[in-house]
Amino acid sequence: MSDNFKETIKERIAKLREELEYHNHLYYVQNQPQLSDLQFDMLMRELEQLEKENPEFFDINSPTQRVGNDINQQFEQAEHKYPMLSLSNAYSEEELFDFDRRVKQVVGNRVDYVCELKYDGVSISITYENGVMKRALTRGDGDKGDIVTQNVRTIKSIPLKLQQANYPEFFEMRGEIFMERDKFLKMNEQRAAKGEKTFANPRNATAGSLKLINSSEVAQRPLDCYLYSITSDFNISDSHFETVQKAGEWGFKIPKVINRFNSIEKAIEFIRKWDKERVSLPYDIDGIVVKVDNFAQQIELGMTAKSPRWAIAYKFKPETISTKLLSVDFQVGRTGVVTPVANLEPVLLAGTTVKRASLHNADIIEALDLHYNDTVYVEKGGEIIPKIVGVDKSKRSVDSNQVTFVKLCPECNTLLERKQGEAFWVCPNDDACPPQITGKLIHFTARKTMNIETLGEETIQMLYKEGLVKNVADFYDLTVGQLQNLERLGEKSAQNIISGIQSSKQVPFERVLFALSIKHVGETVAKLIAKHVGSMEKLITATEEELMQIDEIGPQIAQSVISYFSKPEHIEIVKKLASHGLQMEIEEQNITIINKLNGMRILATGKLNNFSRDEIHQTIEQYGGRPVSSISKQTDLIVVGENAGESKLKKAQNLGVKMITEEEFLKMINKND
Repeated sequence: MSDNFKETIKERIAKLREELEYHNHLYYVQNQPQLSDLQFDMLMRELEQLEKENPEFFDINSPTQRVGNDINQQFEQAEHKYPMLSLSNAYSEEELFDFDRRVKQVVGNRVDYVCELKYDGVSISITYENGVMKRALTRGDGDKGDIVTQNVRTIKSIPLKLQQANYPEFFEMRGEIFMERDKFLKMNEQRAAKGEKTFANPRNATAGSLKLINSSEVAQRPLDCYLYSITSDFNISDSHFETVQKAGEWGFKIPKVINRFNSIEKAIEFIRKWDKERVSLPYDIDGIVVKVDNFAQQIELGMTAKSPRWAIAYKFKPETISTKLLSVDFQVGRTGVVTPVANLEPVLLAGTTVKRASLHNADIIEALDLHYNDTVYVEKGGEIIPKIVGVDKSKRSVDSNQVTFVKLCPECNTLLERKQGEAFWVCPNDDACPPQITGKLIHFTARKTMNIETLGEETIQMLYKEGLVKNVADFYDLTVGQLQNLERLGEKSAQNIISGIQSSKQVPFERVLFALSIKHVGETVAKLIAKHVGSMEKLITATEEELMQIDEIGPQIAQSVISYFSKPEHIEIVKKLASHGLQMEIEEQNITIINKLNGMRILATGKLNNFSRDEIHQTIEQYGGRPVSSISKQTDLIVVGENAGESKLKKAQNLGVKMITEEEFLKMINKND
């Protein structure tokens, strides 16, 4: 394979990672998703395939290596004893037959499947010890979640103390918290009557309720919960189905709709039935979960880093309804991408009132041949994101005007640009267009960049509007006197903000680099550049050829970095940040640490005593290694923990890969010194 072709693959992987991280942030942090579940999954599958075929480009920070994150910094966090993974999705019956074939290739032809409704709610993990509820955690990032025990205790369908006595001494109950539609609508009516903000849909209301600080408020919300699994070191039964039934005897509310079948064909019949009849249910569902019933077979099938191989979620096709297109807004994001958003005559779709829908880009508008006041068909992709999928041209008025994409930026009036082969029109005025500036300011203060938690988005917007902050360096010129007179900010809040800004000066160089919003320089790329270059001074004078010598840096990223530092205003910002004491080089101590594993590809397998899964990956990275998720000829080392998979160890032995214990790994990095 030619070097040019490999470079093209590397760049496509980098672009997919950046796009998926962007949409992850929109979904989990801003609650403003732009892609349907199907669209997101198609991008994720393409990335997974490319990473599988090109293991040399593996990155532990890739979106393929994690599940979504709903962690709230106002709550304490704790680790799940058993990882709380997400499920792989299927959108067709053909994909279910593929799943069945994969299962039978591993465990043989005798397989029973359990089919359960996929509730559109919020997952929860509740720990019980000696029959008493001890702790409740949200899914979080799969390894750790928010402790919401007091809030969960208010949900009447969840037992605080179990009935009978034949349960394990310790186990985790996994369930889905939700609201029935009628109760949700009644709650919204009551909130509207009081002048309070109403919720968009039952799922949002459930998620918001669980994150309330005052548990007495949670008790007023009509929350319910169905158990969907029991996880324990001790098996109550060999069967998942029988374990769920047994849990019902202990006092848990178990699903009324749950069936076990001896073939995938019968499971598909069950799916077809509930696809038609889901409207009759009192709560929202968005699909059916299909699981291998036998626990021994589940263990044999194992898991990937993200999901179990013994289960799959079949997602129903979205509902569609017609309404009228009133107008189109054009919104500018942090990266300058202009996105069209349709304003609609309000209509009820999948239990939610829809007033706006995504049009994605100019090509979609052109393909739909969209006119103002058209009757349009709206679909809720993945039951979440409204989008226009068609037009009823028979109802079009003869004097209606066609919707055309704007030529000028709606925020700063700059002529938009569109690069060949790309779908989006972009405002190139990245240093003077208001939404791009505020987007960069918000990115600079985020948790993964400068971590200035005391500066929220609303405050940043206000600082920009008042002219106090025009670029990221201006944060460090702010004073308590300037802040305390602003709306909703007193002296104490102002002092907290200044304290948070001052603390950010200790953030390491690679995060400062990530915080600058250089196009294509995400978290992982920033680490690679910082490690290789060593300082901001050297990076500013680096050539494109020098940058491309860095592992995983192609011409697109190199050119973007060169372009950024070619602008005098960017050099001025960096100089100002340096004068305020921000970290502009890797510390000598960090260079020594990085050289300890110096690029080694390391796989950790089995249960480790000193590290969670995320912690071992972070430690390998911290000491200059590259964590990998699968064994290949390129793997340099395997850290073997308890109960490591025999197949992995055998493969490592066959390939001649060196294996060490956790203690040997600790000595290797001198962590016990």
